[in-house]
Amino acid sequence: MIAGVGMDLCEISRMEKLLSEGKFLRRFFSPEEQAYIKGKGNSAAQSMAGVFAAKEALTKALGTGIVSGALSDICVLHDANGAPYYDLRGAYADLAREKGIQSLFLSISHEAGVAAAVCVAERK
Repeated sequence: MIAGVGMDLCEISRMEKLLSEGKFLRRFFSPEEQAYIKGKGNSAAQSMAGVFAAKEALTKALGTGIVSGALSDICVLHDANGAPYYDLRGAYADLAREKGIQSLFLSISHEAGVAAAVCVAERK
């Protein structure tokens, strides 16, 4: 059963500015995400925007918005084929368990200077 759906958009140019400063990346992204983003070279800002949109989409799918937990606890990883998936930690893992969330589905796309992410949360 679908428990929630969240969607978010993020301007790539905004992430480009924040990426050059570095503080935003360290504050809101897990070490694994930081490595992934930095490894994307010229596409780093695009990847950062997609991952950030995915974090926001998850908070909407959970129906809570951003809670007291760190956004870096919403970790967006990629499988061997490049498909994104969530690895929740800390307060967000606890919140998902409390809400009975058993599966999370994620899609990220980039086009015309914008990254978009959709999250579907499912429970039995």
